[in-house]
Amino acid sequence: MLKNVAALLLDEVNPFELGVLCEVFGLDRSDEGLPNHDFAVVSAEGPVLQTHAGFSISTPYGLDRLEEADLIAVPAGTHFVERTYPEEVLDALRRAVDRGARVLSVCSGAYVLGAAGLLDGRRCTTHWRHADELARRFPKARVEPDVLYVDEGPVITSAGTAAGIDAALHLVRQAHGPAVANAVARRMVVPPHRDGGQAQYIKRPLPRTRCDTVGDTLAWMERHLDQEITVEQLADQTHMSPRTFARRFQQETGTTPYRWLLRQRVLLAQHLLETSDETMDTIAGRTGFGNAAALRHQFVRSLDTTPNAYRRTFRGPVGLTEVA
Repeated sequence: MLKNVAALLLDEVNPFELGVLCEVFGLDRSDEGLPNHDFAVVSAEGPVLQTHAGFSISTPYGLDRLEEADLIAVPAGTHFVERTYPEEVLDALRRAVDRGARVLSVCSGAYVLGAAGLLDGRRCTTHWRHADELARRFPKARVEPDVLYVDEGPVITSAGTAAGIDAALHLVRQAHGPAVANAVARRMVVPPHRDGGQAQYIKRPLPRTRCDTVGDTLAWMERHLDQEITVEQLADQTHMSPRTFARRFQQETGTTPYRWLLRQRVLLAQHLLETSDETMDTIAGRTGFGNAAALRHQFVRSLDTTPNAYRRTFRGPVGLTEVA
């Protein structure tokens, strides 16, 4: 059942993440034959709340409104990673789950659920920038940093910003069926379901070395990504045995030569997909994967999405031009 939805706001709430919840659950679409939700914005910290954007939000609803909600959604907010939360808020969330309601967090809203103990023993996610800290703060949580959202029983957590749309549409799909979720998505002009996870949005720079023993070798490897490279070749360049070279490489880069090469090849493939019209076979050749099938295999393993899907996401349909 998903009829009664409450968005739980704390001070310095992020307007976009709140807007996602208002758009999916709070908009009257009955003229299109779609179900409505009894939606309310609830303040956890007084009748007037500040947003990070410099304006305030007022609402007549307090924490008692949560007692009747089928779903309580917690949008992100500034400083949610560091701050503490009122105990009455955490008690209200725990009571809601105990009586069978569901809770949803968007981005750093996961920290509120974590503080209530609702992530303990459960898979969960948040924005990739905050995932390590979430795991540190709540060691009993099973943080999955590369996904868009996680549905773990009554607790649903979503990644940064727009991933809240994915999680909210997932809940609409569960409650009302795919036809309703698709209609809501069309109204919002968003895909009803996105492939892949957060990994494709994380910008990973080249690992920094802690000394210059393999620095020249790294530069050479980067210039020759299109070629087959063996540890024996690299060891010979540095005048070391393969075993010594592999150990030194691990010490200085934090990874193995194979994994370093694979990551740089994927990074180059991402760049070419974003900036060129080259075919998949050409990109595979330039990045050392050999053929389009191998490129696709490694791309999916590393980023949880296909090269074609990545190109569509970050470059848009080929052939579209800006109208002056």
